[in-house]
Amino acid sequence: MSLTIREFTFNAFAENTYVVHDETKEGVIIDPGCESQEERKQLQKYVESLDLNIKYILNTHCHIDHVLGNSFAKSTFNGMLAIPEGEVAGLNSVPLYAPMYGVNNYEASEPDHLIKQNEVISFGKTKFKVLFVPGHSEGHVAFYHESEKVCFSGDVLFKESIGRTDLPGGNHETLEKSIKEVMYQLPPDTIIYCGHGETTTIHHEKQYNPFVR
Repeated sequence: MSLTIREFTFNAFAENTYVVHDETKEGVIIDPGCESQEERKQLQKYVESLDLNIKYILNTHCHIDHVLGNSFAKSTFNGMLAIPEGEVAGLNSVPLYAPMYGVNNYEASEPDHLIKQNEVISFGKTKFKVLFVPGHSEGHVAFYHESEKVCFSGDVLFKESIGRTDLPGGNHETLEKSIKEVMYQLPPDTIIYCGHGETTTIHHEKQYNPFVR
C-alpha cells in the first residue's frame, strides 16, 4: 500500500492543506485552509479529477488559518468534520476574532466527530494513529502512519523551527515536551508534513532544530 499526498498552500498565512488517499480512492483532507474562491476551486478540481471519496476533513488544531475551508470542504465533499476534542473552544472562538485578521467571510461549521487521544482514524486501507501533541494549542494532535513513516504535524514541529506558543492555549514547556516525548520518539526517517513551510524528517530536526535538541 502506498499513500498519495498532495500539498496545497493556502490563505494569507501560507498554511499547508493536505489531501491524502490510498489506492481505494478513499481519502481525507487535513487542515483545509482554502479561503478564496480560487483556492477552493483548486481543491475541488483536484479531488474531482481523481474521483476521490473524502471520508474525513481532519483538523490538527483549530486556529483560524487551518479551518478557513472547513465549511466548504464539509459541504462540497460530504466528509465528516473531525476535530480534536480539546479544540472545541478554539473552533468556537474563530468567528469572534476572524475580523481582526481581516477575515470577514468566515463560515462556521459544527464538528461531526471529536478526536480522542490515541484514536485510530481509518479510511480505505489506511490507518492514522492520533498523537496528542499540545503546546501550540491546547488540544493539538498529529496524524501518524506507521508503515509509510509519515506524520502530519500541524503547527507543532517545522523544519528547523517550532510552533509559536504566544497564542491562547499555547505553552512553550508543553510544546517542548510534546516534541521530545512524542515527535522525537518516531523513527528517524519519518517524514514530517508541516502546517507551514517545507517537509522535514525527525532525523533532521534532532540534528539541526535550534529550539528543541
